[in-house]
Amino acid sequence: MLRSPIGEVRHSSSLANPIKKGTGGRSSVSGYVATVFGATGFLGRYVVQQLARMGSQVFVPYRGLEDEFKHLKLMGDLGQVVPIKYDARDEDSIKAAMASSNVVINLIGRDYETSNFSFEELNVAIPERLSRLAREHGDISRYIQVSCLGASPGNPAKHYRTKAEGDKWTLENFPEATVLKPAALVGTEDRLLNKWAMFAKKMPSVPIIGSGNNKLQPVHVLDVAAAVVASVKDDGSSIGKTYELGGPDVFTVNELVALVFESIREEPRVTHIPFQVAKVMAGPNEWLKGLSFPTPKMVTFSRNNVDSLQVDYLVSPNALTFKDLGIRPRKLTGVAIEHLYQYRTGGPSMGTTVGTRTSGAGF
Repeated sequence: MLRSPIGEVRHSSSLANPIKKGTGGRSSVSGYVATVFGATGFLGRYVVQQLARMGSQVFVPYRGLEDEFKHLKLMGDLGQVVPIKYDARDEDSIKAAMASSNVVINLIGRDYETSNFSFEELNVAIPERLSRLAREHGDISRYIQVSCLGASPGNPAKHYRTKAEGDKWTLENFPEATVLKPAALVGTEDRLLNKWAMFAKKMPSVPIIGSGNNKLQPVHVLDVAAAVVASVKDDGSSIGKTYELGGPDVFTVNELVALVFESIREEPRVTHIPFQVAKVMAGPNEWLKGLSFPTPKMVTFSRNNVDSLQVDYLVSPNALTFKDLGIRPRKLTGVAIEHLYQYRTGGPSMGTTVGTRTSGAGF
């Protein structure tokens, strides 16, 4: 923050033209000073790690406890990963978070609502506010908005409809922004494959809403983080463009659940739940989310999740993709899904051959 002659606080940066030093490692100076909103989330930790390891200074806005960001500080050189307390509803705190930056990345998102944040606020109001303040900043050279594949006004799920509206406001406020639309993320901390693996260990069978024939194009979180960094580092070719980021393979939900069972070496056990029954089961969640105090919720049986499973989530034929960013996404085999081995009944090394399986979960 700088102060004008009359004492007014001015939130701006003198780093619009980055100065680079060193060979490109974590002790170098990349010239990028990035504020990463949503850095404490699943994708955020990988984006921070890739930015910090090339010598960028990264500001990490957080709104909770110090435990939320302490693991991120180790990803960069001393003083290069800087936590800063903020409130997504307070414009002054947002301005302070991006005051010294020349790059802003918005990773804020959640596929369920809470009593504190609705989809409209998470996916529309906050992106609108961030992009508007980034434009007013004046020295932000790159703005990256991370949305999701399937975000469109016609999607039956509210989460995806509001995401599309947030993307529209972002481009209206900051036309040079790059919008990335990743498919469902897979990785060590994911809530896709891990969710089904936990169901397999704790329940008689894995519940699948609908027929399970809807198609997904899951992508590894490291590839999406690489796409974010590539958008920051390029020669400006990604400015004002939208990219759809899907993995190299298309799976149905049934095939992904089968892959989970194969990885944990157990016989598949699934139960298909008709959409109408799932919507009835989602009723209590819709009531609980409106309460002003914390309550247990099953995201799997939220109305939004049920609605989202009625359509496919595939990269459009003519969309810009990983290839246009110079990235080759990895397949969901081997190391990419190795984190599922922890769910094997006999330990990670159990069942090293495909034919070695257990019944699992004691059922």
